[in-house]
Amino acid sequence: MKKENKLLKILKGAGEYAFSISIFILVWHFYVRWNDVPEYILPSPDKVWVSFVDLFRTGTVWPHLWATTYEVVLGFIIGSLIGMALGYLFTKVEPVKTALMPYLIFLQTAPKIALVPLFVVWFGIGVVSKIILIITMVVFPVLSGMMLGLESIPTDVRNLMKVLKATKWQVFSLVEIRYSLPSLFSSFKIGIVQAVIGAIVAEWMSGKQGLGYILTYASSTYEVSMLLAGIVLTIILGIVTYEIINIFENKALYWHESKE
Repeated sequence: MKKENKLLKILKGAGEYAFSISIFILVWHFYVRWNDVPEYILPSPDKVWVSFVDLFRTGTVWPHLWATTYEVVLGFIIGSLIGMALGYLFTKVEPVKTALMPYLIFLQTAPKIALVPLFVVWFGIGVVSKIILIITMVVFPVLSGMMLGLESIPTDVRNLMKVLKATKWQVFSLVEIRYSLPSLFSSFKIGIVQAVIGAIVAEWMSGKQGLGYILTYASSTYEVSMLLAGIVLTIILGIVTYEIINIFENKALYWHESKE
């Protein structure tokens, strides 16, 4: 019964999204048609669709899509691991948190467009500088999620583990990680979206490959249809990666009250 309810909920949500997108496309189509908007300003949806299909039909997009996906996944994984480790360390060792937190806040608040040229100078124009930028965008949300999860553990639970004389590993694996998972997955969702944004910004500024490069090329050549098709593809990449995190969350948190 629960599985059927979940399926119905998913189908209902998909239907609502499809309806909303359909309305948006219709409004866009009729606005362009009735106001005779020039194609170089805003092409019609069918022109964008043709450009979108052409990217795949000609094979142009595949190396760029792979490059961006590789940067996003690798940067997200490394940034998440660093964020989890730092979040755990900050919760356990207050002096380390006091010493390092200002630098992490600086990286989080610094404009990423300004950091890209610095990273290019320091780490080169290749993939390394882009992945490092993505890492800086992912670390802070995951670190915050890890700290929030660890700080949400009830005192009674910790006292129970002491009474049972649990080892540090048992406390970590059975209590700390388990209680951290809900807030961690929330931070993962933020982190993966940040990773996509970071990859596009880095490729836009200094890349010779990736979806950001396609956007730069289309913008410089005033191919607005290709530009919008690239933006749509970027959005799709963000949605797909977000939903993958959501799937893992549903599998890992099947026991949590939010999944009932």
